[in-house]
Amino acid sequence: MKTGIHPDYHPVVYRDASADFAFLTRSTATPAATVVWEDGNTYPVIDVEVSSASHPFYTGNARVVDTAGRVEKFRRRYGQTAPQAEPVQAEPAKTAVPGEAAR
Repeated sequence: MKTGIHPDYHPVVYRDASADFAFLTRSTATPAATVVWEDGNTYPVIDVEVSSASHPFYTGNARVVDTAGRVEKFRRRYGQTAPQAEPVQAEPAKTAVPGEAAR
C-alpha cells in the first residue's frame, strides 16, 4: 500500500436517535461532533436517520401502502378537466359478396 495517498481510517460511532441505537465501526468520515463510548473513550459520532434498528425491512414493521389513496391523490392533482364521453362503437364494415349487385 502506498503511503500518504489513502484517507485516514479511524473508529467512528454511528447513532440512530429514532431507535436509540448506536454502534462503533471504522470509517474515513470525520465529523466534528464527539461522544463518549461505553469503553470510556471519546469517538467522533455521525447521526443517521435510518439504521438496521429502525428500518421497516429489518424490524418487520412494514408500512402498508394505500394504493387507492395514491390514485385518488393523483386524480385530485392531475384530474380530468371535463368528463369524458363514452366511446362510440363503430359499425362493422359491410363486405360485398361476389356475384351480388350493390343495393
